[in-house]
Formats: sequence, structure tokens, C-alpha cells
Amino acid sequence: MAVVDPVFRIAPTTQNYDWGKIGNDSKVAQFASGAEISGFTLKESAPYAELWMGTHPKSPSGVLGSDQTLPEYLAAHPQLMGDHIPKRFDTANGNLPFLFKVLAIGKALSIQTHPDKKTAEELHAAQPTVYTDPNHKPEMALALTSFKALCGFRPLPQIASYLKSVPEFRSLIPSVVVEQFLGIFPSATVPEQKGALRALFAALMTAEVPKIKEELAKLITRYQSGGATETEKDVKDLVLTLNEQFPGDIGVFCSFVLNYVSMEPGEAIFLGAGEPHAYVSGDIMECMANSDNVIRAGLTPKQKDIPNLVSGLTYIAAPPTNHMVKPTKFSQSTLSYDPPIPDFTVLEVKVRKGEVESHKAIHGPSIAIVVEGTGSVEWQNGEKSLQLSTGNVVFLGAEVAVEFKGVSEGNFTVYRAFVE
Repeated sequence: MAVVDPVFRIAPTTQNYDWGKIGNDSKVAQFASGAEISGFTLKESAPYAELWMGTHPKSPSGVLGSDQTLPEYLAAHPQLMGDHIPKRFDTANGNLPFLFKVLAIGKALSIQTHPDKKTAEELHAAQPTVYTDPNHKPEMALALTSFKALCGFRPLPQIASYLKSVPEFRSLIPSVVVEQFLGIFPSATVPEQKGALRALFAALMTAEVPKIKEELAKLITRYQSGGATETEKDVKDLVLTLNEQFPGDIGVFCSFVLNYVSMEPGEAIFLGAGEPHAYVSGDIMECMANSDNVIRAGLTPKQKDIPNLVSGLTYIAAPPTNHMVKPTKFSQSTLSYDPPIPDFTVLEVKVRKGEVESHKAIHGPSIAIVVEGTGSVEWQNGEKSLQLSTGNVVFLGAEVAVEFKGVSEGNFTVYRAFVE
């Protein structure tokens, strides 16, 4: 087997979705400018939504200095995956188990969920042009800037309080469903609570479009005239923002059933299969299983699939803290964000000029991106190294110990995703 360097630069790809931040305001555009992507020229009027780092067939990364894509290169050099990962995950054709991204959100993403593995396989078989792969897509979002999102169902008493105080919301739900939902407290079993929440959400998402537009117009008029009640004050600005971006869309009413969270850099949330969510604004690192499957139901001009979304949700109602991922210490200057799935873990490395951070060998492959400053990564006891600057992306093979060194004034910050 040919000897290859286990650490090398790769070229990510960009996705210019409509919801992305515009031009150099986008972290995606900033990092892409430093990534040496062939043919990339920043356009100040274009939206830059996502930077992809990985092997997904929709948009695989390239290997700098080679005409091969990353999956082609990994297929030719399987030793870079290590011995452990192919035993647990499908690594055929150089497939990594995870997909690493940067997202720059200028406008809210769709109300969405992601299928579990079994459902993903069924959806892919039935609608391969819509659900383009058979994989699940649990995901973690880690804030690079101030970040806002809708994630998971609110605790049931909160939803009940909105039903009581927001007549426009309540009028979209049949009275029998409203009565069933408000009547579940306090003695209902968990299955009964989930059943009532499912009935409420299904009724909301299948409300007739003319009625949605009529009630939303009333709600917006009331909010703009200062008529928000005390209960509504925490969602008023969100409702106005979402309606400005997606006028008359049913997704605006999801403000009353989904948790609204504000996060600062270093905070992270995890969303497993069947958890409804929508990212609203900000720049994030995102890591997920290697999939692009999205089931949408609102805040989007794209195809909606409300039946599959409603049928695939967990209907777990809990505070947003239920989704938070608390970092732990990986090494001296590295934090580990480790969600409750085997597909990926993300490390945050932060060193200053002259500081050195050592990472022991990891039993699986990694992808790392520099998001701040300049420095280097060294391996083979310092015999080999790569100089790195903001936007540079590197692949690190399994079983290689590395050191990150800061060079610039201020922080040298790297995010490293791996599977082990």
C-alpha cells in the first residue's frame, strides 16, 4: 500500500442558497476566500449560505494539488480511515460518516426535521430525487456569532398559554383539538401528552391557506399596533421577522409551538431525528451524519412534505436546555462537543501566539477548519507541518498525533470534526 501523508489540505465547496448572508458579511464567503477553492471569486451581491467539508456526493471536497475528489482519494488510500471505522460505518467509495459545514444564516431556514435511518431508506427508495440519500441526519450547531433558532417543541404549558392568549393561533385549530390539548393537564400520561401535541401540530400545519393568511394578517396588525399581551412579548419580534421574510406562511405560527433560543459563541445545540427546528439567524459550525435529507413544512418556497414531517416527529416537549450540548475538556486548550450519537464529535482548539496544543492519535478520520488567525499543524514528532490561515481546511487521517501551534497575535482557532 502506497505511503501517503496523513495530513493534507482539502478544498471545500460553497452553496449559494437564498437564505445565506450576502457577500463578505458571510463567514462562508470569508472562509471560502481563504480556502483556495479553484475558480472561487467572491461576489458582494451573492448569498453565501453553506461551506461543505466532506464526501457527500452532492458536493464533495477536493484534494489540493490533485485532480481527485476527497472520496476518490480516500477510496484509493483506505488506510486513512483506520481499522475501526469501516467496521462500524459504511465507508465504501471513500465515504466519511459525517459532513462538516459552516452556515451563514441571513434569513430563516425552513421549518424542518430529519428522518431516522429506517425512514431515510424508505423515503429515498420512494422519492430519490427529493430524498437523495438513504442516511439519517442527526446534527449539531455550534455558534460562531450570536445565533437564534427554533428547536424542539416548547413545554406543553407554554403552548397552552399561547393557545389561551393568542386568538389568531387558536382559531386555526379545531375546537375539539384545542379542548383535548388544554384538558391534558395535569394527570395525562406521556403517550397521551404526545398524542395531544401531535393532533395540535397536525391541525396547525394542515390549516387552510386562506385561513392562515387571514389570521396572520390580524396577528401582524395587532402586533404592529402595540397589542401584544404580556405572554406574547417574547415572540412578537420573531413573528414580525418571520412574516416579513415569508409573508402569510404557516411557519410563522410555529413560533408558538417551538422553543426560541438565543445562543452566543461557544454554545451548541443537538437535534436528533424527528426534532422540528429552523435556524433563524447567525453563523455556525454544523456537523451531521453524512446526509442532505430534509423534510420541510414551512418558511420555504421549496417542496413541503407535511405528512412525512408530522408522522416522523418525536413529539418530545421540553425546554431548549434539553437540546444543549455542554463542552468538556479534551486537552489543555481544546473543548469537546460530543452529542449522544456515534457519527461525529467536534473539537474547538484555541491557542495564542507561541502556544502549542497536542492531540493524541484519534482512531478515525478528521476534518479541521481554521476560523481565526494563523498557525500550523505538525505531525510525525514535528518532522512534517502545514502552515495554516483563516479558511484553510485540512484532512487528518486516523491514528496520527498532531500539534497545533499559534503564530499570529490573538487567537488561532480551529474546529475539528472526527469520528472514532
